Amino acid sequence: MTEETPLFSVVIPLLNESDNIIPLLKEISNVMGRQAWPYEVLLIDDGSTDATPQILKKLIREDPHVRAFIFRAHRGKSAALACGFQNARGNYVVTLDGDLQDSPEEITTLWKVMKEENADLVSGWKKKRNDPWHKIVSSRIFNAFARGITGLRLHDFNCGLKLYRAVVIRDLPLYGELHRFIPALVSWRGFRVTEAPVIHRPRKFGKSKYGIERMFGMVVDLLTVAFLTRYEGKPSHLFSGFGLVFLAVGVLINAHLLLTKLLGGSIAPHYPYMVLGVTLLLIGLQCVFFGLLAEMVLYFFRDRGSRGFCHSFPPEEPGR
Repeated sequence: MTEETPLFSVVIPLLNESDNIIPLLKEISNVMGRQAWPYEVLLIDDGSTDATPQILKKLIREDPHVRAFIFRAHRGKSAALACGFQNARGNYVVTLDGDLQDSPEEITTLWKVMKEENADLVSGWKKKRNDPWHKIVSSRIFNAFARGITGLRLHDFNCGLKLYRAVVIRDLPLYGELHRFIPALVSWRGFRVTEAPVIHRPRKFGKSKYGIERMFGMVVDLLTVAFLTRYEGKPSHLFSGFGLVFLAVGVLINAHLLLTKLLGGSIAPHYPYMVLGVTLLLIGLQCVFFGLLAEMVLYFFRDRGSRGFCHSFPPEEPGR
C-alpha cells in the first residue's frame, strides 16, 4: 500500500451507542465513497449493556467494511482503542467517538492538514463545543494542565477525532485514561503532531459517559504521562536520584551530630534532628533500591506486551 493509495482503518469505541451506530456508518460510507478511499471500520464494543452487540452481529454479515470486536466487560476507552490499533490493517488510522458528535466529514480536513504539514498525527480541535457547561469548563482546565505538564501546545488533547499514520500507533502504551494523552505520548516519541479545528455536533441519542468525578483520575494520569515522557526506560534516574538526595542530607545531619558528640557536646537537644537524619537515610535507601528494582523489571519485560484482552467477533480464521 503506497502513500498515493491510502487504506483507512476507522476505529470507533462503543459503549451503549446502539442508536448512533447505523447513522455513523452511513456518514463514513458517504465520505469514503466520495473520496474513493478504500477503508475498513473497526467497531469495538466496550461491554455495552444495550443492543450494541446485536447490532454488531448483524453489521458484520451485511457490511464487508465492518469488523467487530467485543469486550466481555467494560474495560474503558483506552483498552478499546488499543484493541482497534492492534487489529487495524490500514496505513492510516482514524479514531472518532461513536456518539455522532464527531463528523466523519472532518476526516478530509485532517487528511489535508496531514499532507500540507507532513504530520504523523493530526488531532481534532473542538473549537466550538456543543456540550454542557461543566464539561466545557473541566475540559479547559484539563487542557491547560496537560499543556503545562507535557509541553505540547495543543488546544484539545481529548478530542476523539484524530488521524494517524499507522507507524505512530505501533506499541503505543494505552491503559487507564492514557488515551487522553495520546498526542503527548506520540510527540515524545519523535513524531510530528499538529491539530486542526473540527466541527463538534450536539448529542442526539444516548447519554454522555463523562462525569466531573473523572477529573480526579485525570490528575493521576497527568502524573503518569509526565513520568512516562521523562523517565520511560530509565526509572532509576527518578527514584534513585531522589534517594541519593535524601541519603546525602541524612548523612550530613548525622555526621554533624556525630561530630558534636565526639567534641564532647550533647546531642540530646538535637534529638529531633537525629530522628530526621535517620529517617532520611532509610527513605533514601528505599528509593535507591526501588529504582534498581524498577530497572530490573524493565529489563525483563521490556519487549513484552499486554495483548489478548479483546476478541474478534466472529473469531477470525488463523493466518488472517
